[in-house]
Amino acid sequence: MSSGTTELAWFKSSYSGSQGDSCVEVAIAEQAVHVRDSKDLSRRPFAVDREHWVPFAKFVAEGTEA
Repeated sequence: MSSGTTELAWFKSSYSGSQGDSCVEVAIAEQAVHVRDSKDLSRRPFAVDREHWVPFAKFVAEGTEA
């Protein structure tokens, strides 16, 4: 998998706030789902394997602390 993420098709997550204060963008690739903060593109995006995306999203949605 390429480490570059600029060629990915990013879209705003449906879970991002409507007030523009929480802008999470995702890009779905063949092997992973990439996540980034659209308000701070200097921070590197991270990727979650597609097979682990649903458990990851569920974990985040539940607000469970590690």
